[in-house]
Amino acid sequence: MAYDFAHDLANDGLALEDIQEQISRSKNRIVTAPAAVLLCLDVSEMDTYPDKKRSDAEYTMAVQSVAAAGLQLLLAAHAEGLGGVWACWPLFTRETIKQSLELPIHWEPQALYFLGFPREIPRARERKSLSEVMLHR
Repeated sequence: MAYDFAHDLANDGLALEDIQEQISRSKNRIVTAPAAVLLCLDVSEMDTYPDKKRSDAEYTMAVQSVAAAGLQLLLAAHAEGLGGVWACWPLFTRETIKQSLELPIHWEPQALYFLGFPREIPRARERKSLSEVMLHR
């Protein structure tokens, strides 16, 4: 993953020092997390359709299902007093992850979740009011 990340950041024009700092921070998150859970989409479980429109919709629904499962994982962890964070890095390094972990060919890495007991409970952020996020017609 670090190699893929470094390659992408170099293509973005980042300086070598900045690239190394970002990779170091990312590696540290992975190796210091008490638990890391990789959620994958199993494309062999999807329904098939003869047209692109419905096939694309089926894929989108499958991705949304993985995301919903990840949210449930974070809620369950929170209920047990754990902290968690969702990282979507696997979307940028799918093939590397599949090869490194020898995942089945029909599995697509989607997200990486880091779980553990928090050192401190962060203060809740102020939320936008409902009127700020609703569409008024």
